[in-house]
Amino acid sequence: MSKITEMETLYYRIPLPEIMEDAKHGLHTHFEVPIVKIRTDDGREGVGYTYTGGFGGESIAKLIDKELKHILLGKDPACVESLWDQMNWGIHYVARGGLASFAIAACDIALWDLRGQKAQEPLYKLLGGTSNKVKCYGGAIDLNFPLEKLLANNQKYLDMGLRAVKIKLGQKNLAEDINRIKAVRELIGPNVTFMVDANMSWSVEKAIKAAKLMAPYDILFLEEPTIPEDYEGYGRIAREGQIAVAGGENLRTPIEFAHMIKYGAVDFPQPDASNCGGITGWLKVAALAQVNNVSVSTHGMQELHVSLLAAMPNAGYLEMHSFPIDQYTTRPLVIDQTDGMAVAPEIAGTGVVFDWDKLAPHQQPF
Repeated sequence: MSKITEMETLYYRIPLPEIMEDAKHGLHTHFEVPIVKIRTDDGREGVGYTYTGGFGGESIAKLIDKELKHILLGKDPACVESLWDQMNWGIHYVARGGLASFAIAACDIALWDLRGQKAQEPLYKLLGGTSNKVKCYGGAIDLNFPLEKLLANNQKYLDMGLRAVKIKLGQKNLAEDINRIKAVRELIGPNVTFMVDANMSWSVEKAIKAAKLMAPYDILFLEEPTIPEDYEGYGRIAREGQIAVAGGENLRTPIEFAHMIKYGAVDFPQPDASNCGGITGWLKVAALAQVNNVSVSTHGMQELHVSLLAAMPNAGYLEMHSFPIDQYTTRPLVIDQTDGMAVAPEIAGTGVVFDWDKLAPHQQPF
């Protein structure tokens, strides 16, 4: 049996290459990456991380360093699921969901990195090995892009070999959103999969109206049409709008996903391992989706999610996100040009190896 002997927490605040906007969060200028290194008495080191849209990262780092560290030090790192439970219940009274789910995620991912290293298996094989590839779409934060730039950005995705794209909705008037949908569909043609994302910006009634207006454009799913907790509203949008609905990036616990699938009629649950308790939390949601006969997709952190999704028999779509975490790793996401699918890494552990020299200028105190 090995023991956790040391934990080191790091906090990075990284400027985006350009200002990006969505309907609810507004303008994004930075993203944050809290990182935790967990070391063991047998000389191993696991690296885990989470990310934010520019706010709260320092608090996450402090929560890891001040609270979760004391739960994990001295424990056996092999007992990943037990440690996940201990972390959740250790701080649940003051931090159930929310920041806790982000902080637990970073620690849990580091523990899975250790588990994969010890097994000498890449993550996708460790978790099931269904495939080493997964369907992938380009999902930009592009609400503020003028139409010409919006089209150019989606052409970039097509040039990369992707066979699916997603755009943001939530313009000042619905007609403008529909015009942008029409223009993108004309650009990509009938054979490219097309999704849209309203970022929680609409009422249920407006979402139903929007869904009906976008029907001619063959939309695979409408993502987050309204606030994430309105499960009944999601169900109404799916039924009355006659459209498949996606959601989950703003849910933090498995029970929330259970409600979204049961009452919200969501066809594309989208857990994000960075904020639903890491790989352990993500796997619980993936299993929940499978027993309810729906696929599981992802939001953000494509460099990790590619391995999680590839492992799953009910894999949906991997999102290639605008927060370029993978550009600060030694292996940015790989797309197979022959089929547009994303390829999982083969190295032991999570497959996410940070380029520390590239990150260094963005490290911040906390």
